[in-house]
Amino acid sequence: MDQSTKANAFKALHKKNDPIILYNIWDAGSAKAVVKTGAKAIATGSWSVATAHGYKDGEAMPLDFVLQIAERIVATVDVPVTLDFEGGYAIAPEDVAANVAKVIDAGVIGINFEDRIVGGEGLHSTATQVERITAIRQIADAENIDFFINARTDLFLGSDPKTHEGLVDEAIAREAAYAAAGASGFFIPGLANTDLIKKITDAASLPVNVLLMGKINSVAQVSELGVSRLSFGPGPYVTAMADLEERHKSI
Repeated sequence: MDQSTKANAFKALHKKNDPIILYNIWDAGSAKAVVKTGAKAIATGSWSVATAHGYKDGEAMPLDFVLQIAERIVATVDVPVTLDFEGGYAIAPEDVAANVAKVIDAGVIGINFEDRIVGGEGLHSTATQVERITAIRQIADAENIDFFINARTDLFLGSDPKTHEGLVDEAIAREAAYAAAGASGFFIPGLANTDLIKKITDAASLPVNVLLMGKINSVAQVSELGVSRLSFGPGPYVTAMADLEERHKSI
């Protein structure tokens, strides 16, 4: 498949109540292993990629190295590849767009793009993040590819679950704004309250992505909540390394 065909195929995999399962990988070898067992698409996880290559998460890995890894993954598997691109390795919309152009040149068909201020505190304002998403959409359109912008909000990740109910209205407002700016999906990692997830999926116009964690522990469970995408985050890497350690101990 060419890149445009892969982009279209990836978008079509996002179906409400029948979510695409993304078992996040960290290099070409792990991508190949997952595809061999039937994966229809590949997604990296920034923490896993960084840790596997000796870096901390949070854009500590040099951008050129990230792009090199992405190119090798794309060259190794013939399925759509989406990249966890954190905050885009820049703040200004035009700089983010320029970096995404490099991601597209690497053959990638989509990104996770978060509203957390990487290296700072808190989240970008909705207005600021809208400008950044708009710039990404414009550069993707210029490249003539239906690039999948999975707009991630970090409202819930790392915050006290007791506060999550009070954050849902802001999440719904951000989803609407991000959708209007050209986002393709809405990612709500850290939210594990099924009632609150359902409230967001009912309100959202975009496919909603959740992270397997806490009380969210099965595909069937999220399917019933109207979710369109399920990610595993750092789990696969942690499990693989634990298995490696145990096997080495038994030698």
